[in-house]
Amino acid sequence: MKKTLLVFVIFLLAKAGYSQIDPHFSQYYVYPSYLNPALTGVFDGDYRISGIYRNQWANVNSPFSTPGISADIAGNKSMNYGVNIMNQTAGLFNNITAGVSAAYTGVRFGANGNQRVVFGLNAGILSRKLKGSDAKFPDAPETIANTSATAFDASAGAFYYDAEPGKKANLYLGLSASHLTQPKNKFLTNSATDDKVPVRWTAHGGLRMLFDSWSFTPNFIYMRQAKSEEMMLGGYAQIPANESTDLMGGVNYRFNDAVVAFAGVYFKNMVLGLSYDINTSDLGKMAKGASSFEISLTFIGRKKASTPAEGFICPRL
Repeated sequence: MKKTLLVFVIFLLAKAGYSQIDPHFSQYYVYPSYLNPALTGVFDGDYRISGIYRNQWANVNSPFSTPGISADIAGNKSMNYGVNIMNQTAGLFNNITAGVSAAYTGVRFGANGNQRVVFGLNAGILSRKLKGSDAKFPDAPETIANTSATAFDASAGAFYYDAEPGKKANLYLGLSASHLTQPKNKFLTNSATDDKVPVRWTAHGGLRMLFDSWSFTPNFIYMRQAKSEEMMLGGYAQIPANESTDLMGGVNYRFNDAVVAFAGVYFKNMVLGLSYDINTSDLGKMAKGASSFEISLTFIGRKKASTPAEGFICPRL
């Protein structure tokens, strides 16, 4: 039963265009340029390296396993650059997304230029593979024509954030569009179309609120791809433990799917995050133990010995 269910899910993944097919993380902010290319280089530092791993449906024989790594640098001439790669495996199915990104940060207004708008682009490849060319699915007329499909992929986005220090509330908002080239899968023999990957629209944002020595950040993300959509609302608190360490914790709710608990530690220039999805959907009830676990680590480095004199409030989510 577990194996049949996984094969059925993989079949749905192969039929691109009818459902949301893109892998994504509950800690979506840890993989910034995939979420929105305009987030490339938007942080307090000179370079950033982030890694994240997601394990989903651990009770099946071959669970969904998704590691991702990204790196970006903050340039000094209104341009930031980054790279990212993600690899999702699930039984017979393998999905690799890789790209390079660039963001223009020169649009600044307001007092001291602390109101900022960033525009970003990401270009790379989308590669999908199925092991075995004779795969067939129950009650379905299609068979697998090709075991792999690789195509050029591109995305674009815009991001606004309030970087003014000393405020009680700093707002940030972003919008991005992925798969602008609508890559083709070409998996199924009897498919009437080329199964183009539909554009994924993403809106995200939040409000960092400062209360004396601690902060609270309510946030949201909304994604729509073809006929499927996803929305997650929640927030997290960041509380200082000592001069070099902050503790982080929060909860998000993914509508009609899961409650996501998050805990993290901010130590000097590193952030360690842990999250657990408690599945609440009907599909999760069918496959007991369908909850997901994520672990992430982010390192922010500085070339200079000291922090710049200019205050800088960067969006963490």
